[in-house]
Amino acid sequence: MDLKKISPSLSVSPQISEADIGTLAARGFRSIINNRPDGEEGEQPKSLVIEAAAERHGMAYRHIPVKSGSITDGDVESFRTALADLKGPTLAYCRTGTRSTTLWALAEAGHLSTEAILETAEEAGYQLGGLKGQLDERAARAGDGPRSYIAPRKAHIHDVVIVGGGAGGLAAAASLLKRRPGLDIAVIEPRDIHYYQPGWTLVGGGVFNREETKRAMADVMPKGIKWVRAAVASFLPQENAVVLESGEKVFYRALVAAPGLKLNWDAIPGLAETLGKNGVTSNYRFDLASYTWDLVSTLKGGRALFTQPPMPIKCAGAPQKAMYLACDHWRRSGQLDQIDVNFHTAGGALFGVADYVPALMDYVKRYNAHLHFQENLVAIDGNKKVATFDITGKDGTIRRETRPFDMIHVCPPQGPLDFMKGSAIADTAGWVEVSPETLQHVRYGNVFGIGDGCSAPNAKTAAAVRKQAPVVAHNVIAMLEGESTGALYEGYGSCPLTVERGRVVLAEFGYGGKLQPTFPTWLIDGRKANGLAWFLKEKLMPALYFRLMLKGHEWLAKPKVLSHAPLLHDAGPACDFAEGKR
Repeated sequence: MDLKKISPSLSVSPQISEADIGTLAARGFRSIINNRPDGEEGEQPKSLVIEAAAERHGMAYRHIPVKSGSITDGDVESFRTALADLKGPTLAYCRTGTRSTTLWALAEAGHLSTEAILETAEEAGYQLGGLKGQLDERAARAGDGPRSYIAPRKAHIHDVVIVGGGAGGLAAAASLLKRRPGLDIAVIEPRDIHYYQPGWTLVGGGVFNREETKRAMADVMPKGIKWVRAAVASFLPQENAVVLESGEKVFYRALVAAPGLKLNWDAIPGLAETLGKNGVTSNYRFDLASYTWDLVSTLKGGRALFTQPPMPIKCAGAPQKAMYLACDHWRRSGQLDQIDVNFHTAGGALFGVADYVPALMDYVKRYNAHLHFQENLVAIDGNKKVATFDITGKDGTIRRETRPFDMIHVCPPQGPLDFMKGSAIADTAGWVEVSPETLQHVRYGNVFGIGDGCSAPNAKTAAAVRKQAPVVAHNVIAMLEGESTGALYEGYGSCPLTVERGRVVLAEFGYGGKLQPTFPTWLIDGRKANGLAWFLKEKLMPALYFRLMLKGHEWLAKPKVLSHAPLLHDAGPACDFAEGKR
């Protein structure tokens, strides 16, 4: 838990878990205020779960749900009343702690000076400078004298604002700075840990330690950018602004949206409650990948299920990679003949690019794994160790069947983040709506998308980001300088399919499944299992990620640039900025 003390009786934190309640009670906390509406994120514990845990430990609980970026006077008054009613010490939490800190700040306006409030918040790691006008206004209303005029602050306009500090956001920031070292860039990211997610498959296969896959966010942020440690609530592209959870606006000349996607654990009834126990695991979470290896290394017999939901998902090969590495261990340890291995996919093929299927099928046969196409996991009972699937027949009819298991590796359904749905820059599904070639927004010329959260129909992989970042950087600079956006992204994605420890089928492809190999086939033929590709996956790729991609080095990733590309469309509000207007 990342607890920040705001006052002698109040601390704030990001989201807490049910397991944290006992620790909080042991530390002397007597009350909890939850400022999150239920259902903001897939992994978020429900309010009733936290309330029940607090009650078991003799702690008072108050739920004051506040919509991100839309704090009302009623919310502030409810928070003030709760602080007066509850016995301290009290912990208030939300997704990042920003909303709770903002509520405290607005509640204290008129009691503490604006300077003291902002300084206290900043010492706790929350930048609320954009609230100065509201705090001054509230302080004036609270005073006995006549209301004084508060002059509005002139908003600072960043050259580029990047939403998201994952692979896409940081790679774009680094590539931009390589091209223009003095560019004024702000990265909005609430998390303090950055994860190398492609490594989690190897954690689940017993190759990596999970600690190798994380870095402090401060260590991977490119030097020279401003890190805004907050979460975005909404987008105002007509104002060239994004709205933070606190309600503060951050203005830009160009916006790069890299929000990522949502892992929807709650979409499968029973899954969230049993993850990490009862033989239920997933390499799609940092805290669960090592449990995958625990299950694989201790299973001596029985039935092992591996599931894949409908597309889109992060790294379409990851669900079957978990199966291959597990089978390889069972084969090496002499247990494979005692284990019934099953791969259940909602799709109709083992892999979406046919060129790589023969090599993968060789391993399916080697491991005697049973393939089940058009079977989608829809429920799970961890206590009974039973999984339920919807099975689509050739005639389109759907029947429901259950499968017992001794272990099951689940890939959760995935989709756009909730705050993106209905957003001004999103398509009807919730993806950042961009041109697949330039990654420039189709309606707002100074907005660009990158990574898992954008609408381009490429494979959602870190390798795709490696090729997207230079394209976005080139086109953002061109837009800022009033030139045409001539760099093109051809849909590159890569999936190193770890078919056994020491060998990889290196799938590299672009739009339409067109093969885009990085190396000549005499060196690495991606259509065959290859030892050199394993070396690339295990040894080189983490270094390429942290030391090259996140540092703006574009080795083997230079963008294709059309020398006289026409402007795709009017850049809208950004045109005024190109002329120095606001």
